[in-house]
Parts: sequence; structure tokens; C-alpha cells
Amino acid sequence: MNPTLIIIIVFVLFVFLSSFFVVKQQTSAIVERFGKFHSVKPSGLQLKIPLVDKISGRLSLKIQQLDVIIETKTLDDVFVRLKVSVQYRVISQKVYDAFYKLDYPHEQITSYVFDVVRAEVPKMKLDDVFVKKDDIALAVKAELNDAMADYGFDIIKTLVTDIDPDAQVKEAMNRINAADREKTAAQFEGDAARILIVEKAKAEAESKRLQGQGIADQRREIARGLEESVEVLNKVGINSQEASALIVVTQHYDTLQAIGSETNSNLILLPNSPQAGSNMLNDMVASFAASNQIGEAMKEAKLNKKNNK
Repeated sequence: MNPTLIIIIVFVLFVFLSSFFVVKQQTSAIVERFGKFHSVKPSGLQLKIPLVDKISGRLSLKIQQLDVIIETKTLDDVFVRLKVSVQYRVISQKVYDAFYKLDYPHEQITSYVFDVVRAEVPKMKLDDVFVKKDDIALAVKAELNDAMADYGFDIIKTLVTDIDPDAQVKEAMNRINAADREKTAAQFEGDAARILIVEKAKAEAESKRLQGQGIADQRREIARGLEESVEVLNKVGINSQEASALIVVTQHYDTLQAIGSETNSNLILLPNSPQAGSNMLNDMVASFAASNQIGEAMKEAKLNKKNNK
């Protein structure tokens, strides 16, 4: 075969194959003809004129993210570093503007973010920066949308993802927070201790009240029992004084018996002679008789005084 023919066939095949190219999904290709913009090719199999048309570049239509770190000062003179994440994409209808109007879109976006953040944060105190970080993000998004739309970029969202104050400021804030928590804990502990004291006092008061009520009931029942005992003794011919004395003597010996039955009881010295019971009874009878005489004399004196008037 003629070598010239072979060269021609290879050249034709090369030209034919180079006429076709593939654009990936979510990508646009910029085609120039003799160095001048010709067209924007979407994704898929595309055709160009060999040696005339040239693919100058490809732009991704996917959402991209740019993280910008800015250091600035707050209204209360605290230096703080903010991380602003900007999510953006190329507008499919403005691929030409995005490719030709900006050489370095990342630097352009970064400049606008710096400008907005350094204009907004110095108006706020440090605590407000944390609280109003969404407001800062919205201000950045509004500024970027107005500026970047003319260049073919759509700002999807801006986020303030990190706020990092100076190390000494963070340490001071942690100490303040710890002190507040300790103060709150101390208040709760004080309230708990006060409640325990109050409840304990209430319980002791209730215990004393019930104890007093029990003693009163006990004495009431003892008095009722003594009254019944005196009535029984009166029926057999023993008068009230003698009955009372007999009851006292009986309780005296019951007490001695109870003390003797306890192994751990303390030593108590009481009269224990055979005449002790009789003497006690006689003393009590004499005491009752004397008290009756005194009572009768007082009644007679009151009566005479009344008659004299």
C-alpha cells in the first residue's frame, strides 16, 4: 500500500475522532473558535470542528463549598476568629459570565466575606456574636448574592460554622461559667439543707404533740382506773381516804416488783421494813385527815365572814 495513502487515512481518522468529545454530567464545556468564544456545550456527546474549535475549559455545575477564616475584633475589644462556609454554584444560564468575567472566583468570594464580617462583628459584643451568628451569615449571603450574581454565581447558603475567641478569653469565660455553676449548686444545697431542717423540726413538733397526747391519755386512764378502784372499795365499807391510801401502797409494792424484775435497773433505796407499808398508810391517812380539817375550817371561816356582812 502506498505510504502516502496510509498517512492520509490516518490523518482523516484522527480528524474524525477529534471531532467528538464527551462532557460529563453536571459540567459545561466552553468552546472557542480561533480564540473567540463560540458556544457552551452541555453534558453528553458533543461535536466540534477539528483544528478550528478548541475546548477552552470546563465548569462544574455542582454545589461547591468555600471555607473562609476571618479574624476580627468585637465591640468589647475581644479578638475572635470566625469560620464562614459559603456554598455556591455556577448558574447554568450564565456559564459564559462565570468563565470569562472572573479568573479567581474563590478570591472574589473571600474578599466579600471579609468585608461583611469585619463590618458586622465590630458592632456586636462577644456574647452577641454567638447569639446572632445567623444574622451574620444572612448578611454575608445578601452581600454575596448581589455581588456574585453578575458573575454567574448563585450563593446557596452561608454558615458561620465556628467562633473561636482568644485563648485567654475562653479560659476566663470557662471560669465564669464554672463559678456560676458552683453558685447554683451551693444555692440548691442550701435550699435542700433548709428543707431538711424545717421538715425535721416539723417532725419533732409532731412527735412531741403526739407524745404529750399519749401522756395525757395515759393519765386520764390511770385516773379513771383509780376512780373505779375507789368505788369498788367503798362498796365493801372502806372510805375514800382509806381506799386512796390502800391504792398508793399497792402501787408502791408494784413498783418495787417491777424494778426487781429488770436486770439492768439502777439501785433505788426505799423503805423496806415490815412497818414501812403501815407507816406510809398511817401517814397518808393522817395527811388526808389534816387536809379535810383544814378544808372544813376554811369553809366555816368563809361562811362566818359571809354571815357577818
